[in-house]
Amino acid sequence: MISILSFYSFTEWFLIFLASFIIGLSKAGLKGVDMLSVTLMAFVFGSKSSTGIVLPLLCLADIAAVRYYNRHAQWKHFWKLVPWMIIGILIGVYIGKEMNEILFRKIMAAIILVTIVIVVLMEYRKSTQVPQHPMFAVSTGLAAGLTTMLGNLAGAFANLYFLAMRMPKNDFIGTAAWIFLFMNLFKLPFQVFFWHNINIHSLQTDLVLIPALALGFWLGLRIVDRIQDEQYRKLVILLTLIGSVLMLFKR
Repeated sequence: MISILSFYSFTEWFLIFLASFIIGLSKAGLKGVDMLSVTLMAFVFGSKSSTGIVLPLLCLADIAAVRYYNRHAQWKHFWKLVPWMIIGILIGVYIGKEMNEILFRKIMAAIILVTIVIVVLMEYRKSTQVPQHPMFAVSTGLAAGLTTMLGNLAGAFANLYFLAMRMPKNDFIGTAAWIFLFMNLFKLPFQVFFWHNINIHSLQTDLVLIPALALGFWLGLRIVDRIQDEQYRKLVILLTLIGSVLMLFKR
């Protein structure tokens, strides 16, 4: 453990502890803030390598979220998204080693920003319509699967889907918890055996980060519990917008 603690500088430890704390906040229900944790982890470890550090933390937080929000899951949305997310992940595994990560992130950020603008316009017009065309779930699922494999960015696309579906706060969080638990567990073997991003060293680092993750989750539950449904929608839109702007300008 001492060797792990000495492996990173004080500044690097501060950033990855902060990132782990933010992951806890996000999995407790503060959706949209997770892109900040992706940015912080990528700053320390690099975009692709950071996915191996982050994934076990995500799995732990997903298990906690499922235990807390399980009764709110809406399974029809689970089954609409998950098959396409699996395909997206498999595409990401295949193309990930040759992908220009900076270009990919900028393209994804631009897509998210355009979609956020559409969601904001729907909010401004007080529209209660939800997308009915099957291609909405197909395209969102594929994008979420691809981005979760290449950079743990699926949260933004999932947020956009659930916002468009106008799901209540707890249904939003509970459904997302089950989807991401399944998908993150599905990604594990590829990270271990194909990309070799998860190893003894990365797991030792994760072990040190668990307290920050747990603290973020505990605090997130208490914050989310105080937020009403309509305010929650606005908060998710704002946080996703901020995260996508950060991702767009990140080098």
